[in-house]
Amino acid sequence: MTSVPTPIPSRTQYVLEEIKRRILTGLLTPGQALVETDLAAQFGVSKTPVREALKTLAGTGLVVMSQYKGVTVRMVDADMAREVYDVRLLLEPEALKRAVRRGASLDAARSALTRADEADDTAERSLANREFHRALYLPCGNPLLGRMLDEVRDQAALVSAVAWAADPSWEREASEHREILRLALDGDADGAARALHAHIASFVRRAFPEAGFEIPETTQTRNAPEAQKEDGQA
Repeated sequence: MTSVPTPIPSRTQYVLEEIKRRILTGLLTPGQALVETDLAAQFGVSKTPVREALKTLAGTGLVVMSQYKGVTVRMVDADMAREVYDVRLLLEPEALKRAVRRGASLDAARSALTRADEADDTAERSLANREFHRALYLPCGNPLLGRMLDEVRDQAALVSAVAWAADPSWEREASEHREILRLALDGDADGAARALHAHIASFVRRAFPEAGFEIPETTQTRNAPEAQKEDGQA
């Protein structure tokens, strides 16, 4: 049992981040019940910070609160993947295009890519990949656009976590990330945006073919050898 001898707001934040980490690394799986008393005992806190943390997680779409079933980790299916990744496909490539055109620094993206390559475990690599994508869209020059993408970030990570657990393939993802960053650093805003769109769309189509996404053809996908067409992550 972990003791957290800090004020309640800090305890709530601690519980929130720990539950989120467990969900996004697969320690808590979709559909699993989240019982306040059990979680409070695990974290060494009262039920109040646990309850507040679960409410916040419900607001971000990671958990579901039901009058009859209590609180559970959100289930992931093709409909959810379609909703979340449709938003990403509409907004994320445009945000990257704007970031490149305004000459924004992409040092944070480069750093996140290095951390992903050097990661020792799935959780560390997953976190670095999330930071890579955020570092691409955050400097777009439109704070509202950045916040809109932040709002679906956790749900996108949950979709990815489920897909990764079923069939992880880091090499393809790393290769696609490097190509996206190369184009962005070269100042090719349109090319970077197209590569990012293809990267996101191909992932969700492979992981959830029933979601019905089409993969746009790009120079990268046309020239990619058949041997590299294996399942991956975004």
